[in-house]
Amino acid sequence: MAPAATRSTIFRLINASQHSACPCHGCKSASHNHAHHGALALNQLRKFATPVQTVEKEYAFEVAASNLRFGEGVTREVGMDLKNMKARKVGVFTDPTVAKLKPMQVALESLQSQQDLPFEVYDQVLAEPTEESWRKAIDWARQHDFSHFLAVGGGSVIDTAKAANLFAVYKDADLMDFVNAPVGKGLPISESLRPLIAVPTTAGTGSETTGAAIFDVTSRAFKTGIANRALKPVLGVVDTANTESCPTAVHISAGLDVLFHSLESYTAIPYTERTPRPANPILRPAYQGSNPVADIFSMWALRTTVKYLPRIAKDRSDHEARSQMLLAASFAGIGFGNAGVHLCHGMSYPISGLNKKGPKYKHPGYLVDHPIIPHGISVALTGPAVFQFTAPSSPDRHREALAIFNNVTVTDPSITSIPDTEVGAHLYEAIARFLDGLGVPRGLKAVGYNKSDVPMLVEGTLPQRRVLDLAPNIGDVAGEDGREHLTRIIEASLEY
Repeated sequence: MAPAATRSTIFRLINASQHSACPCHGCKSASHNHAHHGALALNQLRKFATPVQTVEKEYAFEVAASNLRFGEGVTREVGMDLKNMKARKVGVFTDPTVAKLKPMQVALESLQSQQDLPFEVYDQVLAEPTEESWRKAIDWARQHDFSHFLAVGGGSVIDTAKAANLFAVYKDADLMDFVNAPVGKGLPISESLRPLIAVPTTAGTGSETTGAAIFDVTSRAFKTGIANRALKPVLGVVDTANTESCPTAVHISAGLDVLFHSLESYTAIPYTERTPRPANPILRPAYQGSNPVADIFSMWALRTTVKYLPRIAKDRSDHEARSQMLLAASFAGIGFGNAGVHLCHGMSYPISGLNKKGPKYKHPGYLVDHPIIPHGISVALTGPAVFQFTAPSSPDRHREALAIFNNVTVTDPSITSIPDTEVGAHLYEAIARFLDGLGVPRGLKAVGYNKSDVPMLVEGTLPQRRVLDLAPNIGDVAGEDGREHLTRIIEASLEY
């Protein structure tokens, strides 16, 4: 833990950065931010200028999620599901580790039990996929004429199957055509994709219920992805038997992804604040901003994760904890799949991407032959500093999160007595304490980064507009405003 004096300096710096450009400093409103002042200044100018066309804010939100089936042993039903869907030929995706484990064995037995259900298996999915690993999987899928897809594995496997499905339908498209702008072209998906069934073997990404697929653009040393409702599986088969073989390190990292999916989606800007309003519903992004439906799922997932993830860290055979975390992963998927994530995820992409050339950190407990900062760990490293930074945007929401970490109700005097201006500092400490209890590396220095790497990490974060545009309190993220805030947050994340 950083010395108290250092932490209080960090707190003052972050709070000062949120108010430094503010001409009416006496304003105490929680919604008070740069955008508010910019609008005032713009309206004053408009009185003296030719009327300008206003950018209209969003007025609607959509709810999209895969059908979900939850239960012990439900993997054995996938063969019947594919037969019921009248599958002609199935493309099955997994990775070299899961290929040898019981979930894949049960899935293959289920396929083989059906008459006249041909399938082919691709078992070379890379953990933390790259541009190159996606291209190989896409090439394989394009060589076969699959009518349906089945993914058995963690988020890396399910995301790779989504990409293979998309580009098997769009045979002439380039990988970057559908990748989120400004990294790729972000083209809309208008063709119908093949039905995909996803069978998760980790309690983490929630990929079985979302239209998001993430990969590492190694040429640019950061992760990005494709986020489109068209990618979501038709069915997520959430089998509580399938995380039995999961190592403790993977349980923890995957569970941290659930934790921050929940926290980020609940604290994202409200959907009514997102601009511009889409000219056509096909252009409405999957990540829309916080909304009433996503809120319910995110908060349930947050409570469940805070309760059960520490139990799995102590005893990975805890059946109740494993079952609840799988459900929490899917619930958080419904939450962030419709609301979106923001700063922790935005910064995690260069943190994990630059590791291959930079620190070359290899996380204990991962059976891989290459450097790896697992996704959940890369997201968690900035967690304390991020939610201290976002707290002034919605103190009440951050207070609710604090109450969950402290295992009290939101009406408890220990929560209600905290002034709005101090909620962020308390939440910083609560998140840091929770991560510490799980043995998460204590900040970016613990995985090999140092202060001289901060500008590079900031530059790798700035293109992540799909998620940064949902971050509260950050102002014009593409301008100096965003660069300054991100620099302060990453510096505050070097150690805690």
